[in-house]
Amino acid sequence: MALLRRRKRPDDDLPQTPDTPEEDEDKTFKLLKRGKKKRREKYSCIDNCCWLVGCICTSWWFLLFLYNTLPPSFPQYVTEKITGPLPDPPGVKCLKEGLKPKHPVVFVPGIVTGGLELWEGHECAEDLFRKRLWGGTFGDIYKRPSCWLQHMSLDNETGLDPPGIRVRPVSGLVAADYFAPGYFVWAVLIANLARVGYEEKNMYMAAYDWRLSFQNTEVRDQALSRIKSNIELMVETNGGQKAVIIPHSMGVLYFLHFMKWVEAPAPMGGGGGSDWCAKHIKAVMNIGGPLLGAPKALSGLFSAEAKDVAFARGIAPGVLDSDLFQLQTLQHIMRMSRTWDSTMSMIPKGGETIWGGLDWSPEEGYLPFQRKPANLTTSRCSHNDSDTKRCDTRRINYGRLISFGRHVAELHSSDIDRVEFRGAVKGKNHANSSCRDVWTEYHNMGICGIQAIAEYKSYTAGDLLDLLEFVAPKMMERGTAHYSHGLADNLDDPKYAHYKYWANPLETKLPKAPDMEIFSMYGVGIPTERAYVYRLTPAAECYIPFQIDNTAGDTDEHVCLKDGVYTVDGDETVPALSAGFMCAKGWRGKTRFNPSGIKTYVREYDHNPPSNFLEGRGTQSGAHVDIMGNFQLIEDVIRVAAGASGEQVGGDRVYTDIFKWSKRINLKL
Repeated sequence: MALLRRRKRPDDDLPQTPDTPEEDEDKTFKLLKRGKKKRREKYSCIDNCCWLVGCICTSWWFLLFLYNTLPPSFPQYVTEKITGPLPDPPGVKCLKEGLKPKHPVVFVPGIVTGGLELWEGHECAEDLFRKRLWGGTFGDIYKRPSCWLQHMSLDNETGLDPPGIRVRPVSGLVAADYFAPGYFVWAVLIANLARVGYEEKNMYMAAYDWRLSFQNTEVRDQALSRIKSNIELMVETNGGQKAVIIPHSMGVLYFLHFMKWVEAPAPMGGGGGSDWCAKHIKAVMNIGGPLLGAPKALSGLFSAEAKDVAFARGIAPGVLDSDLFQLQTLQHIMRMSRTWDSTMSMIPKGGETIWGGLDWSPEEGYLPFQRKPANLTTSRCSHNDSDTKRCDTRRINYGRLISFGRHVAELHSSDIDRVEFRGAVKGKNHANSSCRDVWTEYHNMGICGIQAIAEYKSYTAGDLLDLLEFVAPKMMERGTAHYSHGLADNLDDPKYAHYKYWANPLETKLPKAPDMEIFSMYGVGIPTERAYVYRLTPAAECYIPFQIDNTAGDTDEHVCLKDGVYTVDGDETVPALSAGFMCAKGWRGKTRFNPSGIKTYVREYDHNPPSNFLEGRGTQSGAHVDIMGNFQLIEDVIRVAAGASGEQVGGDRVYTDIFKWSKRINLKL
């Protein structure tokens, strides 16, 4: 038995003295604590990760089980218990009133929302024939990002397909009903039209490749000819009833281009004659249209970012520009998006006449989160007295679309010492081999060229084209061949018969169709990007040299500046000025832009976010895409499609000061 020894305990060497009850209790507590600590030490990082994954998977399967077992009406039942009975969908409401299909309906999707599928590609995409590269699950982005970028980019010289690649738009209503599973675009509007009797014979999705310039959609795919033929067929098969056209976002500019193309003589145009629109179109109901452009498009082309990207960079500094694993995200996005000629159609149009100069803008006096404009010298920007004085004495210069430094954005123009950048000497940088695949045209500018841009300090709408031509000459060489962003003095000048002017409402005339109606329908009540504060980034070959300064902003109510972005009223993407000006003034009555006096209406939809997550994206949203599910907007569309006029649906409905802002714009009509 001597060989059998008891394992020595850690406390065997301690003096064996009788314990008091208090010491006994203390010893027990220490032993329990020691045991728990040892058990915790047994769990490694891998154990914790596996535990987390297990919890996520279990929760996912449980939610999936509930989704498949509970009745479809359960979410609505819970929502009604919380918020009360929900209103009837617009389609049901209109059906109860006896409304029926009358006019055929044509949908024109905007940028990004239309699906694209692969018809021919390189070896890395050989298993993706006729699968969606854009719109859908986006699973192939995560599997092969470099291959995806290669196939989604266009040729940087021609603006068309690269050799060996064919990506084409998805056809039919499914082209843009959902952008991704569960994220609707046109689906809610289509479903409500179906409730009153519409179907595919009197609904048509005018799908096109939104990456191409508008005229190139006809050159490559005959997309404009297809729209013309389908509208003619729908009008003929629906008893001669004219069509109601519903474009969204960039689709508004695309259809404006179409109306000029269809009447222009061949081969540049469709040869339909000057009365084609009068014979075939009852109304054009523009939704969220950037008719005069959008500053967000400018920041995207200049530095591949916008307010959301600047905000994300503030939360996780360095992630988007990290060289770790070669993840230069914004550089890849810039290289790809600069081949999409369609983006250049949304550069702000009209110069300083429309968007303002260094010391004035049409929205002068407006402060975000205030429905009514206020005098900046008396308005309160914060409940804190010191912040109030600071904001009250500051002048917000919305006309300065880009300023390098917050102080530059706030100074009077006479105090800004600008150094001319036009004609500055450029010089190539010596890029290292690790970032050759993300080279942009910034590398051809050199340090001197980049510094020259920053030293000009402040850019108005009159400087934008020169700025973009300086930083991206290849992109602008294609862009200026397909688009114009000026303001016409004489619309009868023969040069305006060229297609490059057709998507600019300030350089073209509406068709001669006095019975036609045009609606500007857009959301308001959401801070929308208007001007930016920029800074130079650290000198590095792989970086984009300019960046929105997300440190420039106010910390309390954020009414003056937030994350380097000045905002005005709009739908979060398109300012109200851009969406509403033409129908409020430029096309109102008989003007040189509207010689036949087509009736125009401004319909604004005040943003009201959902009260709880069960309501999804809401039925009263004014956001740029979510507005497609806005019940008020859908009801207006159904009534016009059923035969109502603009006056019968209520005429103008305005929440902003769009008419006041329009009066400040000195435009010859």
